[in-house]
Amino acid sequence: MNIIVLGAPGAGKGTQAARIVEAFGIPHISTGDLLRAAVQAGTELGKAAASYMDDGQLVPDDLVIGLVRERLSQSDTETGFILDGFPRNTAQAVALDTQLALLDKDIDHVLAIEVDPDLIVARISSRRSCPACGRITTAAEGAVCALCGATLVQRVDDREETVRTRLAVYAEQTEPLLDYYTRCGVLSVIDGDRSVDEVWADVRAALDDGGKS
Repeated sequence: MNIIVLGAPGAGKGTQAARIVEAFGIPHISTGDLLRAAVQAGTELGKAAASYMDDGQLVPDDLVIGLVRERLSQSDTETGFILDGFPRNTAQAVALDTQLALLDKDIDHVLAIEVDPDLIVARISSRRSCPACGRITTAAEGAVCALCGATLVQRVDDREETVRTRLAVYAEQTEPLLDYYTRCGVLSVIDGDRSVDEVWADVRAALDDGGKS
């Protein structure tokens, strides 16, 4: 079963992806992890990607697609995989389909986990991080870490203005992507404004529905 999980930052797609891994035993593939691993390993693709990352630039689509194809060529993806947060736009989706065809694979399910943007802003902007022990908690805990007593901080990425900017970019890029996968007949939209278990029930139902024939 080949799956793409889409969702705005803070929508809970990582949590649902972890449950899919547990239920179906297929690898969870994150392009961010692939980029970091390739750079650390010093592969040709990694070296090329590092030249952009070091300058603070976005890694070009062709390099990202190359990493994804390389990863999907590995034996543990023979029974399926989950792509988390990729593709991010229609151009990447078309390129991904081309590479999958070369591997004699296609996408069976695309799960779009949708959450009200204001709820996402509230979720993420309430996060607090402990610089001492690395623990992530919420503002409800107070000013100090309950585990080690260090002063909790709010990361720049978790500030409201940053979150709203990220959500705006996601909405702009993702709307045509959802249209693309609707036309492909593989899209399921999941209401993420509920408990983890309720969302998982709908995710599991969508995956059990058969997907692309």
